[in-house]
Amino acid sequence: MITPAAMIVPARQVPEVQIVAVAARDMARAQHFAQQHGIAKTHPSYEALIADPDIDAVYNPLPNSLHAEWSIRAMRAGKHVLCEKPFASNATEAEQMAQVAVETGRVLSEAFAWVHHPIAARVNEVIANGEIGAVQHIEGEFRIPLIQRRNIRWRYDLAGGSLMDIGCYPLTWIRQVSNPFCGGEPIVDHASASTWTPKVDRWLRADFKLHNGGTARLTCAMLSIIPLRARVSIRGEHGIIDIGSPYHPQGSIYPHYVHVQTREGGLRCEDWASHSSYVCQLRAFARACNGSAPIVTDPAFGVANMRQIDAIYQAAGLPIRGDN
Repeated sequence: MITPAAMIVPARQVPEVQIVAVAARDMARAQHFAQQHGIAKTHPSYEALIADPDIDAVYNPLPNSLHAEWSIRAMRAGKHVLCEKPFASNATEAEQMAQVAVETGRVLSEAFAWVHHPIAARVNEVIANGEIGAVQHIEGEFRIPLIQRRNIRWRYDLAGGSLMDIGCYPLTWIRQVSNPFCGGEPIVDHASASTWTPKVDRWLRADFKLHNGGTARLTCAMLSIIPLRARVSIRGEHGIIDIGSPYHPQGSIYPHYVHVQTREGGLRCEDWASHSSYVCQLRAFARACNGSAPIVTDPAFGVANMRQIDAIYQAAGLPIRGDN
């Protein structure tokens, strides 16, 4: 479901990228998808796709539990990999993926598109300029209504959960502010969660301590009283940055805005919705594959995300994904 928006449509705006093949376990489904989106070649298996000599890189949007296996197999087949978030089922798998990337010399990137969007650099610029002063608190929230109980995101064996599917977005925002401006990685203080299916979080909240004495909070839900919400707020000594639709700024069912409020300058509104985060991501991935620039969302980025996710699940009393 994510592939058209995240890969096929953006590729039309990135000349150095061509979508040449698709694979599925069901050949009829692969052929139907290919016909829908003008893809020339279909493969009856993932093995056949990664063995195709005409392919330089693969996009891996499989269920979370298959990210590590097929990203590793693709890299060992000589392909670069853009792997959907979350990077893996857990940190151990992520570390294995990172090691194979080193061994094979292939590009491996976690698909957090917003990181490549101009909004990320702009928020960092506002903080670095001292407009809101030292960061005191970071708040990230993402909620969606996912009421289909048979959806794969409700399955523990497929590494599902609200933190895995959507909570990882505010987590990366917290990390991306905390690391440069608060002295390093956020530290999980405590967490709590509610489940709908066994071991799978429908709602989760995690609180963090920051190295500069500040705090952070993450809230995510695939089923909650509040059905829809996507926002990030960064409070400093002298002001606040408030972002609506920070995870997909190009426009969605969530209202997009960037409000910067400071003691000296009052309230300023900025609009960054004209840029597509998926196009930005694909351009960055192509540059990395071509060797012209490293990518921010590299294996170290993915490993750090999964270590945080594991720590949050442990603090919330839920098992780490992939643990049997």
